[in-house]
Amino acid sequence: MNLTISGHHLELTPAIREHVTNKLERIKRHFDHVIDIAVILTVDKLPEKEKRQKAEINLRLRGKDIHVESLGMDLYAAVDTLIDKLDRQVIKYKTKLQDHQHAAIKHLPEAEAPAA
Repeated sequence: MNLTISGHHLELTPAIREHVTNKLERIKRHFDHVIDIAVILTVDKLPEKEKRQKAEINLRLRGKDIHVESLGMDLYAAVDTLIDKLDRQVIKYKTKLQDHQHAAIKHLPEAEAPAA
Protein backbone atom coordinates (compact mmCIF):
# COMPACT_ATOMS: atom_id res chain seq x y z
CA MET A 1 0.00 0.00 0.00
CA ASN A 2 1.36 3.38 -1.03
CA LEU A 3 0.63 6.34 1.23
CA THR A 4 1.13 9.91 0.01
CA ILE A 5 0.43 12.85 2.31
CA SER A 6 0.77 16.33 0.82
CA GLY A 7 -0.05 19.81 2.00
CA HIS A 8 -1.19 22.84 0.02
CA HIS A 9 -0.51 26.23 1.60
CA LEU A 10 0.55 24.29 4.66
CA GLU A 11 3.75 22.85 6.08
CA LEU A 12 3.35 19.22 7.06
CA THR A 13 4.73 18.63 10.52
CA PRO A 14 5.62 15.18 11.83
CA ALA A 15 2.72 15.46 14.29
CA ILE A 16 0.19 15.94 11.47
CA ARG A 17 1.75 13.08 9.51
CA GLU A 18 1.61 10.78 12.53
CA HIS A 19 -2.01 11.74 13.27
CA VAL A 20 -3.09 10.89 9.71
CA THR A 21 -1.24 7.57 9.66
CA ASN A 22 -2.66 6.58 13.06
CA LYS A 23 -6.19 7.35 11.86
CA LEU A 24 -5.64 5.37 8.65
CA GLU A 25 -4.91 2.26 10.72
CA ARG A 26 -8.67 2.05 11.31
CA ILE A 27 -9.26 1.78 7.56
CA LYS A 28 -6.59 -0.89 7.20
CA ARG A 29 -8.18 -2.85 10.03
CA HIS A 30 -11.56 -2.94 8.25
CA PHE A 31 -10.27 -3.56 4.73
CA ASP A 32 -6.71 -4.49 3.89
CA HIS A 33 -6.92 -4.67 0.07
CA VAL A 34 -6.00 -1.00 -0.36
CA ILE A 35 -3.71 -0.26 -3.30
CA ASP A 36 -2.97 3.45 -2.91
CA ILE A 37 -3.89 6.29 -0.53
CA ALA A 38 -3.38 9.97 -1.37
CA VAL A 39 -4.15 12.50 1.39
CA ILE A 40 -4.23 16.22 0.59
CA LEU A 41 -4.41 18.74 3.43
CA THR A 42 -5.08 22.37 2.50
CA VAL A 43 -5.69 25.72 4.12
CA ASP A 44 -8.27 27.55 2.00
CA LYS A 45 -9.01 31.24 2.04
CA LEU A 46 -12.75 30.80 2.15
CA PRO A 47 -15.08 33.70 3.00
CA GLU A 48 -16.43 31.82 6.02
CA LYS A 49 -13.81 32.02 8.72
CA GLU A 50 -14.96 28.89 10.54
CA LYS A 51 -14.22 26.42 7.75
CA ARG A 52 -10.77 27.13 6.44
CA GLN A 53 -9.10 23.74 6.90
CA LYS A 54 -9.78 21.13 4.24
CA ALA A 55 -8.77 17.48 4.17
CA GLU A 56 -9.39 15.16 1.25
CA ILE A 57 -8.40 11.62 0.43
CA ASN A 58 -8.32 9.44 -2.66
CA LEU A 59 -8.39 5.74 -1.88
CA ARG A 60 -7.70 3.26 -4.68
CA LEU A 61 -9.16 -0.19 -4.20
CA ARG A 62 -9.36 -3.05 -6.62
CA GLY A 63 -12.13 -2.02 -8.99
CA LYS A 64 -13.08 1.25 -7.28
CA ASP A 65 -11.73 4.66 -6.35
CA ILE A 66 -13.16 6.41 -3.29
CA HIS A 67 -12.87 10.18 -2.88
CA VAL A 68 -13.83 11.87 0.40
CA GLU A 69 -13.34 15.43 1.59
CA SER A 70 -14.20 17.36 4.73
CA LEU A 71 -13.94 20.93 5.98
CA GLY A 72 -13.37 22.10 9.52
CA MET A 73 -12.10 24.86 11.76
CA ASP A 74 -9.18 22.74 12.91
CA LEU A 75 -7.07 20.50 10.68
CA TYR A 76 -7.18 17.65 13.19
CA ALA A 77 -10.99 17.87 13.36
CA ALA A 78 -11.16 17.85 9.55
CA VAL A 79 -8.99 14.73 9.44
CA ASP A 80 -11.16 13.02 12.07
CA THR A 81 -14.39 13.67 10.16
CA LEU A 82 -12.64 12.64 6.94
CA ILE A 83 -11.67 9.27 8.41
CA ASP A 84 -15.20 8.75 9.76
CA LYS A 85 -16.68 9.35 6.30
CA LEU A 86 -14.07 7.16 4.64
CA ASP A 87 -14.64 4.38 7.15
CA ARG A 88 -18.36 4.32 6.39
CA GLN A 89 -17.70 4.17 2.63
CA VAL A 90 -15.10 1.41 2.94
CA ILE A 91 -17.42 -0.70 5.12
CA LYS A 92 -20.21 -0.16 2.58
CA TYR A 93 -17.92 -1.25 -0.26
CA LYS A 94 -16.76 -4.29 1.70
CA THR A 95 -20.32 -5.44 2.41
CA LYS A 96 -21.23 -5.01 -1.26
CA LEU A 97 -18.29 -7.21 -2.22
CA GLN A 98 -19.23 -9.87 0.31
CA ASP A 99 -22.91 -9.83 -0.66
CA HIS A 100 -22.08 -10.04 -4.34
CA GLN A 101 -19.84 -13.05 -3.87
CA HIS A 102 -22.59 -14.97 -2.06
CA ALA A 103 -25.44 -13.87 -4.31
CA ALA A 104 -24.97 -16.78 -6.71
CA ILE A 105 -25.49 -19.34 -3.94
CA LYS A 106 -28.90 -17.86 -3.11
CA HIS A 107 -30.16 -18.37 -6.64
CA LEU A 108 -29.19 -22.01 -6.98
CA PRO A 109 -32.17 -24.37 -7.23
CA GLU A 110 -32.79 -26.36 -4.10
CA ALA A 111 -31.77 -30.00 -4.23
CA GLU A 112 -34.77 -32.28 -4.23
CA ALA A 113 -34.96 -34.79 -1.44
CA PRO A 114 -34.71 -38.42 -2.65
CA ALA A 115 -38.02 -40.29 -2.51
CA ALA A 116 -37.93 -43.28 -0.18
